[in-house]
Amino acid sequence: MLTAGALFAAGTPLAKLLLNDIGPLTLASVLYLGSATGLSLCFIISKIFLKQKKRESRNVSEAPLKREDLPWLAGSVFFGSILSTLILMVSLQYTPAVTASMLLCFEAVAATTIAATIFHEPVGRRVWAALGLITLACLGLTYSPGSEFGFSLGAVGVILTCVCWGIDCNLGRKISSKDPVLIVLAKGWGAGVVLFIIAKIYGGEFPPFEIMIPAMIVGFLSFGGLMVTLYFYGLRGLGAARASSIFGMNPAFGVIISFLIFRDMPNSMFFLVLPLMAVGLYLLATENHSHMHTHPAETHEHRHCHDDLHHYHDHLPTDPPVDKNGYHSHIHTHEEFSHEHPHRPDIHHRHRHE
Repeated sequence: MLTAGALFAAGTPLAKLLLNDIGPLTLASVLYLGSATGLSLCFIISKIFLKQKKRESRNVSEAPLKREDLPWLAGSVFFGSILSTLILMVSLQYTPAVTASMLLCFEAVAATTIAATIFHEPVGRRVWAALGLITLACLGLTYSPGSEFGFSLGAVGVILTCVCWGIDCNLGRKISSKDPVLIVLAKGWGAGVVLFIIAKIYGGEFPPFEIMIPAMIVGFLSFGGLMVTLYFYGLRGLGAARASSIFGMNPAFGVIISFLIFRDMPNSMFFLVLPLMAVGLYLLATENHSHMHTHPAETHEHRHCHDDLHHYHDHLPTDPPVDKNGYHSHIHTHEEFSHEHPHRPDIHHRHRHE
């Protein structure tokens, strides 16, 4: 999840740099077309060059997408890839890269609030305190006394982007147990095509080859492709609230990269709210959760192994012929049992708390 956060952090200042040569609507489409193209090439190459045994092993190591997953996937594409990217590209034109990078911390606030209030993920007082500090810091960063409204519309746009990503994170939790490569391919091509159509409708002109290729590479690394694949692997094991808390630390990387690229010194408000943001991120990163809990009996399908404290089932003759000690995916049944260990609200730990 930290690697995904670092890749994503680099995307904000790099996208702002690309906006010097590409319009916001066009750049949004190019980023996701780059994501989809890059991941598709990696997928095809792996199919061609990997041995047959490895190709077959992937088919049983990840759970496939099913019809009931499509509404969650469609919502994830709309909020997490289309609407959020359009808002961000427009907002970056009016917001310093350093400020925008710091404001991206608000994704943790949005995602955790939605996860706690709508999906009932457990969130303790320590996390709420952290989110309160981050919110205060973000409100401070929107302050712009010289503007007509007293706050920066560009900064507010970045916060709205984070709200879209928070919605995406919680929609993604519903399909996080499925094959992340297929999910990211669907998000990339779906968003890329829709954003391309929007750009053409509004007269967007595509840049020359020497500018378009770097933009597509940024899209693959930071706005989809590699970054989102890593993100879904992290979401699977951490749950929406914790995944966003860790992923929300990406502004630390973004601020450094922004300063190295643009050499702009942040304003005084940035330094005033920096301690609030730092304490909030520290509280999120060091949060620990452990108690006695009960796993109900259930049957489901997802990628798993047999040394993770939760999978003790035997394999049936109809199950895929895989190494029991390795990762694999098939429909399996859990018996009800109770135990205590540190855990996150992943697919096996979405129990309610008293």
